[in-house]
Amino acid sequence: MRADPGRLGDYRAHRLLGTRWGDNDVYGHMNNTVHYTLFDTAVNAHLIEGGVLDPHEGACVFLVVETGCRYFSELAFPRPVTAGLRVATLGTSSVRYEIGLFGMEETAAAEGHFVHVNVDRETRRPVPIEPRTRAMLEALRPEGGDG
Repeated sequence: MRADPGRLGDYRAHRLLGTRWGDNDVYGHMNNTVHYTLFDTAVNAHLIEGGVLDPHEGACVFLVVETGCRYFSELAFPRPVTAGLRVATLGTSSVRYEIGLFGMEETAAAEGHFVHVNVDRETRRPVPIEPRTRAMLEALRPEGGDG
């Protein structure tokens, strides 16, 4: 049985994202590949603005190792999208985000997950998530979250 879509209030952080003319496909709605771009934008913008990720000069970077999405309703340009963000699981060197994409409704049009592994920029080997970054990620966990 397919789970119902989440609600905006289920997510700890929210970010308004613009859509573009080219986001719509021949069917008149946002192409499924754009959802993944929005996930990436929501997660990385949160980390960069929080001062815990420097994608150009930082000693460590996050690499995506897994992602997925469930679609519930259509999104389309020109309406903006609100991305809801939370952390489902936080390990030693990895984090699983859950992202909801919302149009004008309080229920998600799409929900996905995104697993990042923290790696050394040069060796590309996993390294522990730094305490400051861990604290920021902990703040994205739902109340009573596990993992």
